[in-house]
Amino acid sequence: MGRQGGAAARVVLWVACAAQFMVVLDISVVNVALPSIQRALGFGAAGQQWVVNAYTLVFAGLLLLGGRLADLFGRKRVFVAGLAVFVAASLAGGLAGSPGLLVAARAGQGLGAAVLAPATLTILTTTFPEGAGRTRALATWTAVGVAGGTAGNLLSGVLTEYLSWRSTLLINVPIGLVAIALAVRFVARDGEGTRRQRIDVPGAVLATAGLAALAYGISQAGSAGWAAPSTVAGLAGGAAALGLFILVEARFAPTPLIPLRLFRIRAISGGNVVMLLAGACLNPLWYFLTLSMQHVLRYSPVQTGFAFLPHTVVAILVGARLTPRLMRRVDGRVLIATGALLAAAGFAWQSSLTPDSGYLAGILGPAVVFAIGGGLLTTPITAAVTSGVAPAEAGAASGLMNTARQVGGALGLAVLVTTAAPDNPAPEALASDYGRVFLAIAVLMALVAALAFLLPAHRDRPLGEN
Repeated sequence: MGRQGGAAARVVLWVACAAQFMVVLDISVVNVALPSIQRALGFGAAGQQWVVNAYTLVFAGLLLLGGRLADLFGRKRVFVAGLAVFVAASLAGGLAGSPGLLVAARAGQGLGAAVLAPATLTILTTTFPEGAGRTRALATWTAVGVAGGTAGNLLSGVLTEYLSWRSTLLINVPIGLVAIALAVRFVARDGEGTRRQRIDVPGAVLATAGLAALAYGISQAGSAGWAAPSTVAGLAGGAAALGLFILVEARFAPTPLIPLRLFRIRAISGGNVVMLLAGACLNPLWYFLTLSMQHVLRYSPVQTGFAFLPHTVVAILVGARLTPRLMRRVDGRVLIATGALLAAAGFAWQSSLTPDSGYLAGILGPAVVFAIGGGLLTTPITAAVTSGVAPAEAGAASGLMNTARQVGGALGLAVLVTTAAPDNPAPEALASDYGRVFLAIAVLMALVAALAFLLPAHRDRPLGEN
């Protein structure tokens, strides 16, 4: 199996998946706890999005650096360092006593995740050669990520209702310490390679600042309007920082975070556009669906957590079991387009939620449809954007893919919050506000379906075929 023996490769796969589970868990683990966090620390309705976005923006902005660190300093070393930072920030967040401290701790978690996440994908792409074996590994990695997202919602509900919202962050500490011990024991040390090269810190700072400024500008548009000075300053500052980032990468960085020649590979350039738009749909889904369940249907935190279980079961069955088999017989572009259209139909159905909706028609039905769609499209996109890359640049490509997904999620959330803009707490009014959000997501997913054909045709070779 792959470049290592079968047993060793399976151990590497599951260690990488365990770390990915933690990273995705913490994207969603605060979702169900948001109302409790808002009451306990005094967040405003618009401010509570930063409990989510502080994590996702720092995560997205530093993923390019995290991916390059794995190339320069070794996957194992970076992997363990990312886990250590993640654990320390989780402890700080669980003990935070003010909105500012919690947001700062969430940013620290994003830093740890940015170092950790690309290393997990790089480990897989350098362990498993392209073909059916890698597709199965990526499908498992993707399914574990989906499980982490829903486990976060479920754990958040149980822990918030029976302990405290603080436990949603503190639970990472024992899990992270065990993960560090396992990584030290089982992840093989890689060669020295090209280490000791200079790190592109200016590029990392510019990327993070640019993304944060864009998200701030978009979030200000919802409360102050698109012509407000704060909105214009955020958008202009973000665009300027990202423009400087491209200039630094092209002209001045001795070891760019993202070698621009990677964009000459059609699968990478087109695939990351598709990944960014898919992230703008699928990542904010959990935020708005959580609020819909608690504010419109009046579910408790535990009920909300358990209501997310069908999303996980369906997505895992489709993504980990069905999709890898289909990829041997069906063009990946067709799978992406089909999955995106199914997801769009599910989101359109979700937009019809009302305070009188029952669970079957209001939550379960839409969940099955868009979970099937998401399960079909994610693995083919991931396979596309990690194909045709030399091992020495696998970390950069992995960081780019994760960046596209998280940037899409963070900016998508910021834009969609302005679409909802709830100012009436009545369940009927909130249902209408969140309905507009789900319709907007459906439109974006239809665009993903159309853009899927920017990618080159791709179908997996069977195992053992060269």
